[in-house]
Amino acid sequence: MNKEEIIDMIGEKYSPLTSECKLEFSNHSKILKLKKGDAIVKEGQYSDKAFFIVSGCVRAYYLNDGKDITDWFAFEKDFICAINSFFQNIPSPHYIEALEETLLLEVSRDNTLKLSDKYHDFERLSKTVATKTMLKLQARIVAIQFQSAEQKYQSILSAYPNITQRIPLTHIASFLGITLETLSRIRKLNSRI
Repeated sequence: MNKEEIIDMIGEKYSPLTSECKLEFSNHSKILKLKKGDAIVKEGQYSDKAFFIVSGCVRAYYLNDGKDITDWFAFEKDFICAINSFFQNIPSPHYIEALEETLLLEVSRDNTLKLSDKYHDFERLSKTVATKTMLKLQARIVAIQFQSAEQKYQSILSAYPNITQRIPLTHIASFLGITLETLSRIRKLNSRI
């Protein structure tokens, strides 16, 4: 898939872009191919890049007292970045790694700002991406505060039906804020139904 096809996909999913904007977006972005396990951001690193996932999946995670804690998954047609580093120009407190072979479109913060200043449709795209991300984060906060372990698991399955075939259960349990044993028990009970 070339950059033009990827940018068309972005326009279809998030917000339409003019041909002039698409051309300049293409000129100010690059395609990255990652292998499973490759890190695109590491803790302590400054990261001024945003990534659109064409294929594959990635996760963001923290290391806390040597414990790996997953806080975000991103799949095809999602954007991801080290949000604190990208918007505040501070070292990233977390890692972002590929969980399978992944194809990304990368764009820098400077180029997103330039494109937003020059093209209203790119500015709309940026706002739409930020809004969808905030809504996902809000849903995650509500799940953490109000849902049982079983409900959180059902919610993630509803959003990503094949997640258990793509992501190790340890990462899913960490994301849900439950132990691997609890997740295994929930899965066992669901398989009987």
